[in-house]
Amino acid sequence: MGSSTNEFDIIVIGGGIMGSSTAYQTAKRGCKTLLLEQFDFLHHLGSSHGESRSIRATYPEDYYTDMVLEASKLWREAESEAGYKVYTSTPHLDMGPANDASLKAVIASCQKNSFPFQILDHREVTNKFSGRLSIPEDWIAVYTELGGVIKPTKAVSMFQALAFGRGAVLKDKMEVKDIKRDEVRGGIAVFTTRGDKFWGRKCVVTAGAWTKKLVHSVTGHELPIQPLETAVWYWRIKEGHEEKYSIGGDFPTFASYGQPYIYGTPSLEFPGLIKVAVHGGCPCDPDKRPWMPRRDIDSLKEWMEGRFLGLLDCSKPAFTQSCMYSMTPDEDFVLDFLGGEFGEDVVIGGGFSGHGFKMSPVIGRILADLVLTGSAEGVGLKHFRIKRFDEHPKGNIKEFADQVGFIKSPL
Repeated sequence: MGSSTNEFDIIVIGGGIMGSSTAYQTAKRGCKTLLLEQFDFLHHLGSSHGESRSIRATYPEDYYTDMVLEASKLWREAESEAGYKVYTSTPHLDMGPANDASLKAVIASCQKNSFPFQILDHREVTNKFSGRLSIPEDWIAVYTELGGVIKPTKAVSMFQALAFGRGAVLKDKMEVKDIKRDEVRGGIAVFTTRGDKFWGRKCVVTAGAWTKKLVHSVTGHELPIQPLETAVWYWRIKEGHEEKYSIGGDFPTFASYGQPYIYGTPSLEFPGLIKVAVHGGCPCDPDKRPWMPRRDIDSLKEWMEGRFLGLLDCSKPAFTQSCMYSMTPDEDFVLDFLGGEFGEDVVIGGGFSGHGFKMSPVIGRILADLVLTGSAEGVGLKHFRIKRFDEHPKGNIKEFADQVGFIKSPL
């Protein structure tokens, strides 16, 4: 390959957590790597910003457990190389009605993967957490040691710094408008709205909520990835009880199955506040999003009042943030070759459906494997192929309810 500053082995389009992790992986393997981001690096317009993301290995789908376990290891390896931490370990607690199909699937998944867990009834939950958390008598909880909180913006910055340290070239404010096969010399040509042209032997697209738009403009193919705007709420812990919910003790990250699906993390990013939110949002155009439409959160308030025994101020959120999901119909990822005229020279990583961040180190490894070798070591990708939507519009068929709630329109 020539020595031009616009020629690379691998071009990664999208500088969020998935693209940054992928660029780190390809640069680490000695490839001349270019990472392109349409906005400023570390922007707050997509899915990779904010103050916290949780990590858990308990999934109704049994094919995620090993990915989370590998990701947990890779987070620690990246931290060691960077010299600082982005991931704080905690226990994790899943809870819900004892007959909930999703929670039963979580237990079955743990059993299938030989992943250690404990089943707790309502008395055992109250005792284990010293009255800080309670569940109804007809509920159960699944307790595991592998939980934790990741600092997302810091994590993106870490992978970008590690990629740069391995020789990657990072360019922001580079909106990609087209991707074409170079019919003369082979490889892939990438064009930006500013008039730049970059050449790469191969390309990875990790454009988050903009993946569907970019793929459609390049190929005419409509990937079933729906951008969703979601809100994240922080609630004030009542005075004198702040330490009970602070990270660093034994309070867990948690998820509550049922309608709505609710999740949260220990108090970390804002002193005296705890994150408790609903897993869902409003479909939107990522370029014309409503920016935090009003939401009916009465069901969330009712849930909190029943779980936290009066130790939180549930009257109204103390603070709200907006974020984006990129939803597939089955809430599973897209990790595949773009195909068509591009064959295996363009790889897609998208549709992370509000639960991919925790797995970003292993997803970066998988995408690097695919683009460099054509396969991914140790991971079955049948659940993540694009063609699953050709076989069934909803993708992977599951025996439990969707976790993410869709709101038809802003209230």
